[in-house]
Amino acid sequence: MYIYLYLNIFTILFPLLLSFDKKVAFFRGWYALWPAIVINAVFFILWDAAFTKAGVWGFNEAYLTGVYFWGLPIEEIMFFITVPYACVFIYDVLKAYIQKDLLQPYAKAASLLLLVVLPVIALFNFERIYTSITFILLALALLVHLKFYGTRYLGRFYLAYLVHLVPFLLVNGVLTYLPIVWYNDAYNLGLRIVSIPVEDTMYSMLMLLVTISIYEGIKQRKAIKQYQPSVV
Repeated sequence: MYIYLYLNIFTILFPLLLSFDKKVAFFRGWYALWPAIVINAVFFILWDAAFTKAGVWGFNEAYLTGVYFWGLPIEEIMFFITVPYACVFIYDVLKAYIQKDLLQPYAKAASLLLLVVLPVIALFNFERIYTSITFILLALALLVHLKFYGTRYLGRFYLAYLVHLVPFLLVNGVLTYLPIVWYNDAYNLGLRIVSIPVEDTMYSMLMLLVTISIYEGIKQRKAIKQYQPSVV
């Protein structure tokens, strides 16, 4: 049963079909989206391959097609394409349909809280490498984002993150309940949302933040070039 493949198809199908909606016109941002997804995917695939080899997590062959690259099932590689695509789609849909940036007033406080809490948890769980590495990388990604953009995009980002938790819980719930992906609790806190390691929520936030940071950065650079006066 190729359930992991079906989950990837389910994840991207509706966002892809709705990318041509006139109000959102998501396809117009593909010039920025695809480079962001590729850069994000390269980073996470390398990380994934290293953790798989170390036994931090692994995969149940009963639910896979059996095609592997770099020690990873092809479905896992697809995950780093389908999930960021769907998440940035949510981000842009919310921007198009909700005019007010609802969480912008709280973006700085939320970011500062994460920047304090994440390193502390990582420090006290240094040997649990899924916990410590994920939390430290998320804190660093947030610092880099704040340096380049301030809180300009973070209100929208946090709203998209909260909304994405609904499909996240559904998809990751299936992945971890069967399980299609198993986790070695020696490398994490051992705390689960039903069957989902709590670290997955921060891993997903990191993946979304990296993709959106690059996505908005590319769009911002294009906008600056378009409005620069030509030199005669």
